Amino acid sequence: MPAWRTTQVLYALVVIIDWLQQFVPETTNLSILAIYGIVIFVVIAFFREWGTPDVVALAAMGAILLLGVLPLMDVVEDGEILSRGLLSVFSNGAPITIACMFVLSAGLERTGAINAMGRFFSRIAGKSELRVLLVMMTMVAVLSAFVNNTPIVVVFLPIVLAHARAVNLRASKLLIPLSFASILGGTCTLTGSSTNLIIDSEAQRLGLEAFGMFELTKLGIIYAVVGFLYLLLIGRKLLPNRSLLSELIDSDVTREVLTQFQVEPGSELVGKTLVGTLLKKYPKCQVLEVRRRGRSLPTSLDELIIHEKDRLLITVHGEALKELREGGGIRFQGQEELNLTQLETRELKLLEGIIGPRSNMVGKTLQEVGFRRNYGINVLAIHRQGVNLNKDFNSVKLAFGDTLFMEGPPEAFSRLQKQKDFVSISDSPEIKVHSKKVWIGVGIALAFVLGASFKILGIPALAILAALAMILSRCITAQQAYEAVQWNIVFLIFGMLSLGLAMDQTGAAQQMVSGLMAIFGEFSPFVILAVVYLLSSTLTELISNNAVAALLTPIIVGIADKMEYAGELGVDPRPFIVAMMFGCSASFATPIGYQTNTYVYGAGGYKFTDFPKVGIPLNLLLWVVASILIPIFWPFR
Repeated sequence: MPAWRTTQVLYALVVIIDWLQQFVPETTNLSILAIYGIVIFVVIAFFREWGTPDVVALAAMGAILLLGVLPLMDVVEDGEILSRGLLSVFSNGAPITIACMFVLSAGLERTGAINAMGRFFSRIAGKSELRVLLVMMTMVAVLSAFVNNTPIVVVFLPIVLAHARAVNLRASKLLIPLSFASILGGTCTLTGSSTNLIIDSEAQRLGLEAFGMFELTKLGIIYAVVGFLYLLLIGRKLLPNRSLLSELIDSDVTREVLTQFQVEPGSELVGKTLVGTLLKKYPKCQVLEVRRRGRSLPTSLDELIIHEKDRLLITVHGEALKELREGGGIRFQGQEELNLTQLETRELKLLEGIIGPRSNMVGKTLQEVGFRRNYGINVLAIHRQGVNLNKDFNSVKLAFGDTLFMEGPPEAFSRLQKQKDFVSISDSPEIKVHSKKVWIGVGIALAFVLGASFKILGIPALAILAALAMILSRCITAQQAYEAVQWNIVFLIFGMLSLGLAMDQTGAAQQMVSGLMAIFGEFSPFVILAVVYLLSSTLTELISNNAVAALLTPIIVGIADKMEYAGELGVDPRPFIVAMMFGCSASFATPIGYQTNTYVYGAGGYKFTDFPKVGIPLNLLLWVVASILIPIFWPFR
């Protein structure tokens, strides 16, 4: 469903709720009913993908304002805040910290620090599959503990693929572990995952003590070790032994050169279609474009009548080529017979690339993007959700995670790779390592980590200073810093924080707590903690983990306050908050639950079922580990 349709549906819900108010008894809290309606809509919209998550969340914020559920500004009386206003969510430190962490990660990427680590991997990984996995997962997990894991996976993807080709290993045996290692590494520190920052910020708003930078590390390291052992001993045996998209394409369609011919007077093509002449005689050729008077003709090639002086852009290969005896050039066998003048010939190369979530290509067809017109590139096939589309794909709307198999001249791919959020997985990223700036960037990141560890300042303040230092030291320009921030995630968080605040301020969260306690009140905190983890993990596989974090935090804190344990009312909410943090990061069962999973989904030639086959046992194993260890590390009293 388009974003505008999502907004229409939500505001129709607002009108319906407003109309129903006249039939509801005055004693009923209408704000709670409104919040229930909005929450139900948001969950369904996320699940059914009626719009992008950020648009759904911001539409919910608009509905909260229209229904008057929350005032715009804080309500203050005698210097005391009686009720928080909607604008108070913009003072929340979590989204600002997350935005600055994007800048910090981009600074390390731009200076070549992450790329240098990737090349170091190539030197020490060796040829054994087991050794490659161990080295790769260790490096990626350590980096992901301190740097946003998406750029790490993006940088490592082509490097791991190139190494796999060099030592004759299947990429499908390596790429799911690459993504999973980045997720496991992110659980080791507070800043390793955006959900950790959101949950910590919301918990502080509800009166809990802030988490330390390395408070989660003791469990995070155990998590990583358990995950590594599972992947090395069991998981890798469940991984498919599957070819990449480029290997699945029939070798007959692999092109060799791109040639432009001009149709001369007397050619048998004049006045006829290409289908009945050129393509009938030489089926190995493919006509990409016909230009007339310098303009590309939009008419279908099946119907186009050829005129004199038309220029044909053709790819030819195999037996349709022969080397000239002199000059080393290439000649099309039929060009004299058809009276065609060869104007230029260029060597072609093949490349695979993934469309990222912020790419301008998302939602457009190949025709609308104009690969041939804008980049001089021909798309041979698309890999999507385990299916290779090599026929009739020109009208398919492109989506995040689609892998394109393309051919074109090298200079055309250089232009394409400058396209926003397009990731080449055939070539290693061309990032120049600046030796001085690498150490400046690493020093800034290290200063941030040490400052957070010793609590010199709050983490939001340190993150702002670190991002500013990256810009002032010219590790990254201001424009690059703005482009590095994934603003859709930032505004998704703001929208969901407003919904969480509304649930808390109206009493909807407390009412949900009472209902849940009526069901689970007789169970021990150990059982409820296991349920909290499982609920967080399951919802994360279906909708945004950041949305789950913002929605559940006030409910979980309320449950802890009303729980009986050892004859007393109320337990420490901290173990339940930790269970949420780890549960929201445990996204292994689907390729759509986490961005890094989506990146490797197409690149590794995976099917949807490959992820649950490997990921569900890991989810369950880590659930058991968390349910046992969290109460030990964070007691209920």
